[in-house]
Amino acid sequence: MAKPKSSVKSANRKLPLKLAAALLAGSTLLSSILGLLRDRQLNGMYYHTYPSGIDAYTVAFTVPDFMFFILVSGALSVTFIPVFNQRLASGNRQSAWELSTSILNLMAVVTLIASILIIVFAQPLVQYVVGPGLDESSRALAVSMMRVIAVNPFLFAIATVVASMQQAIGRFTFFALAPTIYNIGIIIGTLFFTGGINILGWQVFDGGIMGVALGVVLGSILQLLVSSIGLFGMGFDYRFKIYWKNKGFRRVLSLLPARSLDQGIDYVNSIVETNLASRMMSGSVRAYQQASALSYVPINLIGVAISTAAFPKMAERLGEGRPDLFKNELQVVLRVIIWIALPVTVIAYFGRGYLVSFINNGGDSVMAGILGILAIAILFRSIYHISARSFYAQQDTKTPLYISFIAIGLNIILAVWFTMGLSLGVYGLAWATAIVSCVEVTILFIMMSRRIRGLFDRVFINALTRMASATGFMAAVTYILVQILPLSISDQSFLSSFPKFVVIVIGSVSSYCLFSYMFKLEEVSPILSRVQKILFYRIR
Repeated sequence: MAKPKSSVKSANRKLPLKLAAALLAGSTLLSSILGLLRDRQLNGMYYHTYPSGIDAYTVAFTVPDFMFFILVSGALSVTFIPVFNQRLASGNRQSAWELSTSILNLMAVVTLIASILIIVFAQPLVQYVVGPGLDESSRALAVSMMRVIAVNPFLFAIATVVASMQQAIGRFTFFALAPTIYNIGIIIGTLFFTGGINILGWQVFDGGIMGVALGVVLGSILQLLVSSIGLFGMGFDYRFKIYWKNKGFRRVLSLLPARSLDQGIDYVNSIVETNLASRMMSGSVRAYQQASALSYVPINLIGVAISTAAFPKMAERLGEGRPDLFKNELQVVLRVIIWIALPVTVIAYFGRGYLVSFINNGGDSVMAGILGILAIAILFRSIYHISARSFYAQQDTKTPLYISFIAIGLNIILAVWFTMGLSLGVYGLAWATAIVSCVEVTILFIMMSRRIRGLFDRVFINALTRMASATGFMAAVTYILVQILPLSISDQSFLSSFPKFVVIVIGSVSSYCLFSYMFKLEEVSPILSRVQKILFYRIR
């Protein structure tokens, strides 16, 4: 029996932007917390006792992740969603489903081939591309783990297409849950598979750090299953077929190469960084990767979550022929991201010792030093995501690509110069990233101002000036709080360091909201209104 149209429409009703952003940010936070717990377990088990092994584990991810980023990842969502939305808006659901099933089947075939190639060529990839500095035993371990993790691009590709369909119609729940499930799978591998696997008394797996790689595969499978649940009620008509004549499919294919190359170029930088770090002392690969992961937690919570939630609506505004509304919404989203990212950058810098202690019991001076430099990039990387999506919403994937060429080329040059020429070691990688993140956003802003007239008007610039002033006063408060509540030698456990960090965060955020209110920034109004309702709510 066919489902009534009203019922289908109700099931596919879009979430409001604020609710969607809150859902994505909340799920990202939960996923990040689980990710920190995962990393804390791994670092506690291997970072100090087996640094070459944890380096090998980190290296093993590089090529599979690169293939996923260059073939799928954000490339698909930002090219697929606008075209898919156009089909749905025009009432051509058959074309929309043909487009979806074609993309799904094509990505599955392409990534399956990529996964097989990774398995076949894992040895030379590790030896000559991503881990030339590893010793012989670590290199062999990295090859073995890379062959296990090689299935990830295939599983992630299918999950990403399914999630993109749900994003297009404003469904974010199962898409938001997927990364959390992925981290749970890895945690299961860390807790249970590293000790070996016994089935009916037979030792089928000896355990060790290779068990974590099995947990990665388990997490990928669980993520795909959770993402697929979100398809129920959408009316998706899947066919084991590629509709090459579908105009929407051809349009996505024409947009995909530029964005895929953009994503791939971004990840080339990670490969170069891993290559350089593998030539340094044992543990350098892991230290840099962990500091980068910490810096990306707020980037994902702020830049990625908010821009992901805003992107479908922005693309829809242009599809409706309303560039004025598109500009207004872009201004609002930009201001919100910058207003949130500024204090987070300050807290990440002054609280870097605390943050590192959360993923590595007792802290680590190398990780903390790297994170202090990368804190600069938090602001600019958060802004980058919505800036790039402003071009993708206009179905322009080439402009961000050209800018990425410049940024990644500069990043590689600076990374090599800083690490080898100036002998800054692993810190040179961080300085290169921080500098280039600023340059990339600056170029994007220049291009945006030319494309979208009046975007950075006097009101917008004035608001940014007031935000910077509020941040400056807050930085002084944060510094004082860190001096009053320093991270001492006795703070070896999470329970002893976390309460201090919470006090620092609450004090810093409260002062920032106060200064924002004093500078009449409208972004603080919803927060103050909510606090007032909670504190001064009167029972009738």
